[in-house]
Amino acid sequence: MYAIGPKLPMLLGGSADLAPSTSTYMKGLGDFQHPANRKATPHDQDTGTFAGRNLHFGVREHGMAAAVNGMALSHMLIPYGATFLVFSDYCKPAIRLSAFMKVQSIWVFTHDSIGLGEDGPTHQPIEQLAALRAIYGLTTIRPADATETAIAWQYAIEHRDGPTALALTRQNIPVLDRSKFPPASNLLKGGYILVGNAKLKPDVIVMGTGSEIQFCLGAAEILQKEGIKVRVVSMPSLELFDKQPESYRSEVLPPDVTARLAVEAGHPMCWHKYVGSRGAFQCMESYGASAPLEQLYKHFGFTPENIAAKARRLAGK
Repeated sequence: MYAIGPKLPMLLGGSADLAPSTSTYMKGLGDFQHPANRKATPHDQDTGTFAGRNLHFGVREHGMAAAVNGMALSHMLIPYGATFLVFSDYCKPAIRLSAFMKVQSIWVFTHDSIGLGEDGPTHQPIEQLAALRAIYGLTTIRPADATETAIAWQYAIEHRDGPTALALTRQNIPVLDRSKFPPASNLLKGGYILVGNAKLKPDVIVMGTGSEIQFCLGAAEILQKEGIKVRVVSMPSLELFDKQPESYRSEVLPPDVTARLAVEAGHPMCWHKYVGSRGAFQCMESYGASAPLEQLYKHFGFTPENIAAKARRLAGK
């Protein structure tokens, strides 16, 4: 946001009272409010004006989402609305309407998994990601690291004929060394091979999104040391992947490789067509719990060791 805002005058938006947590406040670009009230806002106290580009919607997610749609209908502004992913439920009618209208509304949903830790199951999204993916015309993107996130924002800004939802993590995750891994621009294909040679048939395919990619990579290291040919696929957007030619999709997910494991800290329902009848899931089969995030990941099986064990069994090794 800090890098994009100053260079894109038509970008504006805000959060449902969660700007510090969602990191969507554009510093130095002012608050949209009546100048007489500008001292009521702690961020840019001296710049409150109708020209400000940060909107303070308050705790009213549906109202925020409706306002974002209204601004998008101008076809001159690029508006965004931000909140935690679990609260996307409150925005759902307006999100669905943005898809109906094919307007460029950008939905920024942070705190996207059980990685919330001690905040507990009330704030930990489980079915919300699958529900967003079920909305026709909405492009949902869950990036694996900071570089994929930058490309996701590029897509959202350039995609003028429909809404985009970005599902972003709360916790710090590794930034992939793109001198060792394929470029993050592959996100625009929806899914791409992160580890493994496209010309070599793997024993097993491990696919995932977001903060769980780090565990997929850790599992791949374990399996490679055992001589198991493993392919790791980053699948940040199922919608964008489905739009690719069949030849590309078959290159990433060869039909004759049925040993497939989907890894995502959310409901598994949208992964069935990618893992097939012989594949498996490392997903959430229940609501979350309240505990430090490291304990939660271990309890629910999101560790390199557990993912490697499941992939090993699928490969018959």
